[in-house]
Amino acid sequence: MQNTVNIRNKKARFQYEILDKYTAGIVLTGTEIKSIRSSKASIAESFCEFNEKGELFVINMTVEEYLYGTYYNHKPKAARKLLLNKRELKKLLKDVQNSGLTIIPLRLFINDKGYAKLVISLARGKKLFDKRETIKDRDNKVRMDRIKKSF
Repeated sequence: MQNTVNIRNKKARFQYEILDKYTAGIVLTGTEIKSIRSSKASIAESFCEFNEKGELFVINMTVEEYLYGTYYNHKPKAARKLLLNKRELKKLLKDVQNSGLTIIPLRLFINDKGYAKLVISLARGKKLFDKRETIKDRDNKVRMDRIKKSF
């Protein structure tokens, strides 16, 4: 089985300060996993949220409809349940409620066994001046690489 699916949230590191990372499983239906295996998914605008039972769901994750699916096809923007240990769920719930942090997905991939996994992160939103500093650091790094290359 080829493991080439690697869908990333490129804006996450620019908009958020990453604090903790977790790898979570996703509850999917048949046509959803087929679409993910063909890299027809996006986590760019998605976030994670707890329901009243204490279960964690990923909201706004787009998984395109399977091309060869019939009326059994799935909804593209449905909320999908994430699978974590109870200890991890309690820690995340406590951090979100007390500190005002958010949970965002960073990466969607398929592991060696063929299961879809989502790397989620506990994150704090960056302010405008933090984003400017990130841009400045990135530009300085590019300039330094050009200078090093010329020598």
